[in-house]
Amino acid sequence: MAPIQKMIRSYPAVAVTLVIAATGLLLLALPDPLPAAARFFIGGYALLIAAWQAIGMIRELLAGNPGLDILAVVAITAAVLVGEPWAALVVVLMLTGGEALEDYAQNRSRRALDELLSRAPRQATRILGGTSDAGVGGVNWEDPEPENTAMETVDVDEIRVGDTLLVRPGEVVPVDAELITTRAEFDESSLTGESLPVTRSAGDALASGIVNGTAAILVRTTAIAAESQYQQIVALVEVAQQSKSKTVRLADRYAVPFTAIAIAIGAIAWAVSGDPVRFAEVLVVATPCPLLIAAPVAFLGGMSRAAKSGLIVKGGGTLEQLAKVRSVAFDKTGTLTTGHPELEYVIPAPGFTEEQVLQWAATAEVYSSHVLAEAVIQAADERGLGRLPVHSATESATNGVEAVFSPVPVTSAATTLVVNAPGTIRVGKPSWVSEVAADLQRAEVRPGELAIYVASDERYVGALVMRDRLRDDTAATIAELRSLGLERMLVVTGDVAATAEPIAASLDISEVHAECRPQDKVQIVSEVQPRPLLMAGDGLNDAPVLAAADVGFAMGARGATAASESADVVNRFDSFSGLATAVRIGKDTVRIALQSIWLGIAISLGLMIVAAFGFLPALLGAWTQEIVDLVAILWALRAISPDTSAPRA
Repeated sequence: MAPIQKMIRSYPAVAVTLVIAATGLLLLALPDPLPAAARFFIGGYALLIAAWQAIGMIRELLAGNPGLDILAVVAITAAVLVGEPWAALVVVLMLTGGEALEDYAQNRSRRALDELLSRAPRQATRILGGTSDAGVGGVNWEDPEPENTAMETVDVDEIRVGDTLLVRPGEVVPVDAELITTRAEFDESSLTGESLPVTRSAGDALASGIVNGTAAILVRTTAIAAESQYQQIVALVEVAQQSKSKTVRLADRYAVPFTAIAIAIGAIAWAVSGDPVRFAEVLVVATPCPLLIAAPVAFLGGMSRAAKSGLIVKGGGTLEQLAKVRSVAFDKTGTLTTGHPELEYVIPAPGFTEEQVLQWAATAEVYSSHVLAEAVIQAADERGLGRLPVHSATESATNGVEAVFSPVPVTSAATTLVVNAPGTIRVGKPSWVSEVAADLQRAEVRPGELAIYVASDERYVGALVMRDRLRDDTAATIAELRSLGLERMLVVTGDVAATAEPIAASLDISEVHAECRPQDKVQIVSEVQPRPLLMAGDGLNDAPVLAAADVGFAMGARGATAASESADVVNRFDSFSGLATAVRIGKDTVRIALQSIWLGIAISLGLMIVAAFGFLPALLGAWTQEIVDLVAILWALRAISPDTSAPRA
């Protein structure tokens, strides 16, 4: 009984229609005059549903949204008026049952998205007590779950930064954290796509959403749930599922001509034959369920296929734009390149040492969100260079960072000594640093290298030469994008031309816009032709241009949250090939949606012609149309499978 009750609660219109049909059949089995009453009973119910549909149709028309519902209304009304109430009831069942059929298809289509949501951790085990050398809360690091351990189960939203959590084998790390246990293995496939277990050591950062291996571990939280990586992905998925795009009802653009053709065929059949039943028979097989359902099912299937590939697509409209994209713009650092730059060497200006240049730059870069800042800090740490005390700091987007140092010399024996701490340090691109250091000398760098310049109190201090290598899959992805029909490619970056142009040239991209501020990127992208344009980026300074592009693509595995929130597509995996995958999925999805629509139209037109000549009774035609519904939906479900991809060029 439970499934029946659930069906009644979920689809009351279907349940009522089935009850009406059963009642009508019962009346037919009874003696006269009840069989005659059954026709009025069934016909009256069908007209009631037609009136209800007509009210909704009028509201849509007043809102400027012409649809296909008029065909169903006219078909039901005509069938009743010409004495075919049972055919009208089948059309009613098709309309009301179409909602249930669409829900099934949509649930099948969004399965991969739902899997992402279901994996989101909801509770965690928190260790009670402080931290000591012996363990945490009295827990031994290598045996974190003895019987006397004090712990509590809490909702993830209650976790605070600095809490110590117990993560048992097979459990999901609930929030971003660092590993306390000496060593552990994790399944990180949900975030990176890497299928093999990854070994982490004490002190390593752990992203929420990864799965612990075979031993219980302790972790110390570094972020609350709302700011953790997997929860941000879940938020993006929820936005994608709730997106209401005008393109999801792609078939509506065919509504007016299809409706006109159907009514014209029915009217001609009536006029030529002189039989009004022909009009009803034609319209019964012209009901629009395949057109109403097939397109949204295909788009949801495309979004599900994208999710399996690590791509969060925010709505069907994005898929349609991806299918039509003709130009693509790339940020460089973290998009075309790995985003893991390394310090090659230091060029100090006369009167300064390499250690001074690196230490001062690293101290200022602590206050920067740029990927280069992390590389500078890491290089200073590897050389044992400590931080200087800073009074204040300000980051200038795409330019660099400026820090005002406190006038306190560093004399710690644990670090390299710097006798005279500077006053104000500016670290960044040459055009910005030269504003305060007129004596700046540009470093000679090799292809693929880039230089960060340092000034102190209006004096040029030196340069740090970095190298950020191309991703392994960049060249192949660029080639695939060309094979998919993208006509124009350009690099739009905040880096200097000497760094960006050699990388672009190695990819056969001739158009490079260097040293761009966020507003420059927006202006350049807004002027690019042909459209639509796809923009790929990963950093905080890419957020405005990702929002301004026709399709914004965020490298979200390590990219800034703001970039992911501004983008239309977010790549959860650290792979540039996702860009070509997104375009291919968009093209496949729209192709299948259009195929489903035209399949429904073609079959309906064929059935209308047959009905116009009187070879398809109304009741049989109504049931035949149900089969057409099923065929169109099954065809649309092909969008879920990667096997539907068009042949590669």
